[in-house]
Amino acid sequence: MPRIGVYVCHCGINIAATVDVKEVRKFAETLEDVVVARDYLYTCSDPGQEMIIEDIKKYKLDRIVVASCSPRMHEPTFRAAIEEAGLNPFCLEMANIREHCSWVHKDKEKATQKAK
Repeated sequence: MPRIGVYVCHCGINIAATVDVKEVRKFAETLEDVVVARDYLYTCSDPGQEMIIEDIKKYKLDRIVVASCSPRMHEPTFRAAIEEAGLNPFCLEMANIREHCSWVHKDKEKATQKAK
């Protein structure tokens, strides 16, 4: 069985102003095989990456999902972090909830539903 960690980023207010990040995290907690789900102000920051690395080790995670900004910008960041934790860097999936949800919607409820 997979052991998945889900990390939902506030991206400051870039995401959190339009998407209810805590609600998305709570939804992720209910998904099958999700062992841990967290929301964090800037997941791409050094402390954010360290949180993921620590969780991989603590919870023996073998899959990581990061819901944040553009993979073009931060996919290499997160791949390097999970590889540092001993996980295959290709066991990462990114959901671009900044450009695909937050920036294209004004309605918080609709943006949050889409982010789930």
